[in-house]
Amino acid sequence: MSENLDLVRSVYADWERGDLSSAEWADPDIEFVIADGPSPGQWTGVSGMAQGTRDILSAWDDLRIHAEEYRELDDERVLALDHGIGRGRTSGLDIGQMRTKGASLFHLRDGKVTRLVSYLDRDRALADLGLQE
Repeated sequence: MSENLDLVRSVYADWERGDLSSAEWADPDIEFVIADGPSPGQWTGVSGMAQGTRDILSAWDDLRIHAEEYRELDDERVLALDHGIGRGRTSGLDIGQMRTKGASLFHLRDGKVTRLVSYLDRDRALADLGLQE
């Protein structure tokens, strides 16, 4: 198993426990992209990444993100197919009932994530990468 895959697995280990606050894995100048969904956007740096996720996190109680599969695309990219678990803060809706299957594309260099692209729609991620499910 590659060091890149180990790093991505360690990020998901935190996310699966509901710890979305750690950013030790991120390059200080990380580029963070939310590619789709209700709040798409792009931010730079660890503080920008925190800002970009704030709106999403504020809508959910006990949000956890679980990886279903990891794919090493090349020496610098790992795609994780994932899904969220949590409850809507206002609606009480269980995110699992929405059947959302997402993906995260990690770009890695020198033991850090330099770019993270988060997709709420897994099919869009696969299409953007030219991959078939």
